[in-house]
Formats: sequence, C-alpha cells, structure tokens
Amino acid sequence: SATSVGSRVRVWGTPSIQNRGILEIGDRVRIIAEPLATQIGVGEGGQMTIGERTFINYGCSISASQLVRIGPRCNIGSHTILMDNDFHSVEPERRDELPPSAPIILEENVWVGVRAVMLRGVTIGAGSVVAAGSVVSKDVAPRSLVGGIPAKLIRKL
Repeated sequence: SATSVGSRVRVWGTPSIQNRGILEIGDRVRIIAEPLATQIGVGEGGQMTIGERTFINYGCSISASQLVRIGPRCNIGSHTILMDNDFHSVEPERRDELPPSAPIILEENVWVGVRAVMLRGVTIGAGSVVAAGSVVSKDVAPRSLVGGIPAKLIRKL
C-alpha cells in the first residue's frame, strides 16, 4: 500500500501498513516484522519517507499524521516509537481533541536503540545515536550521542 517502493526492498514477516497519505520507501530498505509486527501508519494528508538502505527492526510503531522523514542509512532498533502527534490533549476536558502534529526528522545515518521514543517535533541530526530506552523530546545536534529520559547529550561523536 506504499505510494512508491524502491528497488531491492526486503521485508521479513508481515508488517501492519496503513497508508492514507504518501508513503515513500527508498531502495534497499529492510523491514523486520517478526516475531512481532512492525506498524507503519500514514494518516490522511500525512507523509512518510523512508530513505535508502534504512533498517527497521521488529515491533516498531511509526506514525505520520503530518510528516515523518527517515533519512538514508538509518538503523532503528526493536520496539522504537516515532509518532508526530500525541493523538490527544492532556487536559481532562480536552482529551477528545486531536492536538497539532509536528514533523519528526531523522537525518542521514542515525542509529536509534531498542525501545527509544521520538516525540513530535524533533529532528535527530546526521550521524547521531539515540541510546536504548531514551525519550527524545528536543532536537539532537549532528554527530551526538544522547540518552536518558528525557534524552540529554552524553558526548559528541
């Protein structure tokens, strides 16, 4: 159900893919969806781009209401979450309201560890690494190692 799929894309297992917008998958992308399914969803009017030679491991949830752009040569660990919308407000009287979306951008050659979470509106700079279990709530400069909850700079690479 992708809008476009590059050459030599490989998929293991059966991912759950819902595309009501634009889903572009680059050349040589690898998606693992076993033993747990990887979920990829693009909402109406949303856009998701997965760059060439990117690897997405099993159990990931990636959702684009507006924009999720994963650059070329990224590696995304198991059970990682990238969602450009929170899908509800936190105030009790507004929990049925859909808040605004904000793009998530992973630039070229970003590595994301197991069970990391990227919150809406973040850009992860080229060549950076997000440690396992981290929650990224702010932009990450290129060539940085970040980790923790919330993710903080550990060192420059």
